Amino acid sequence: MQAALSDCTIVAAMANILLTNDDGYGAEGLRALQAALEDLATIWVVAPFAEQSGTAQSLTLRRPIVVHPKEPRHWAVEGTPADAVIVALHKLLPERPDLVISGINHGANMGENVYYSGTVGAAREAALHHIPAVAMSLAARRTEQNFANAARIARSAAEIILKEGLPDQVLLNVNVPEPWTGEVRFTRQSKKITRNQLSEGQDPKGRSYYWIFEQKIDKDIEPDTDYAAVFAGDTSVTPLHLDPTHDESLERLARWAEPLAAFAKSLKS
Repeated sequence: MQAALSDCTIVAAMANILLTNDDGYGAEGLRALQAALEDLATIWVVAPFAEQSGTAQSLTLRRPIVVHPKEPRHWAVEGTPADAVIVALHKLLPERPDLVISGINHGANMGENVYYSGTVGAAREAALHHIPAVAMSLAARRTEQNFANAARIARSAAEIILKEGLPDQVLLNVNVPEPWTGEVRFTRQSKKITRNQLSEGQDPKGRSYYWIFEQKIDKDIEPDTDYAAVFAGDTSVTPLHLDPTHDESLERLARWAEPLAAFAKSLKS
């Protein structure tokens, strides 16, 4: 056991960890994450200049991405979370990081929200570059900002990943409830349990506008999912793979290739 701990310490001491988020460079969750990790490895922070919630893995393609140096190994990027990761990997960091952690987001990212989340999008961008990645989120009310437990779990996850690694192009989506029971569950991504709603209004010029919000659907939550864990007060850890191909459908629908081509050619003639 002593030798194993020493090995872990040696690996961690040589490690470089890149931190980013979607709440913006000045977010409290990002500062809490840095504080929890700064004695574990060399920390680099490259985060969006302003909040980028809901931007998923989108890229800035129609304007330049301006980068603001803040302090040693710290930059704020006028772009999306995925932009921040790309700029960090290709221009700002002297070498590839051993781990990328995105967060700590103030708000959960579970179920269908993993497709919209900039927090998860940044981690997905890192995984796309074959770098181990974690998306960290705090599942708490907007008025509550106690990141201590989430930061401790991020630290624990970082130590284990630096020692054991992750499967290639797999990222961990971690949601920590507040309050937390002290238990951790590995979970599946939940199916959609919310309904998108639109609140309509008019601005002073009479133009219509809409606010998008979610309403929970009154249905059972599958017991092995992220929502089930967090609603019970447990931390949820969901491994997400970048390849969304449905192998069963690929095999079953392959027979469509010939008639699809034949029909398309008949339209041309």
